[in-house]
Amino acid sequence: MGSNPVNLVLRFLLEMVALIAMGFWGWKQGAGAIRYVLALGIPLIAAALWGIFAVPDDPSRSARAVVAVPGMVRLALELAYFGFAVWALHSAGATRAASIFGLVVVVHYILSYDRVVWLVRQ
Repeated sequence: MGSNPVNLVLRFLLEMVALIAMGFWGWKQGAGAIRYVLALGIPLIAAALWGIFAVPDDPSRSARAVVAVPGMVRLALELAYFGFAVWALHSAGATRAASIFGLVVVVHYILSYDRVVWLVRQ
């Protein structure tokens, strides 16, 4: 199920919403020029970490890893990424959006249990 095209589209959408949430939080944190730095910089750093650290031959990705990491490290990175996005929404005052987003992330990982098991075994 983790490699199902519908679930992969859901995951991609979750990734994009997480980046938007991080940027939204960054925008709310500062004033003036720092707003732009945080609103753009935080999502760029998160996207770079997401893309760089991967498990080789992950069937839900391109199977290429710039920096190969064990499955548990990748899973921890993903949980931190989505967890930060949920926290960012909540911290920025979008508590309902944070709850809904967090619930959808949990459902996604439940539906992707086969990928989660695969990551743990890597």
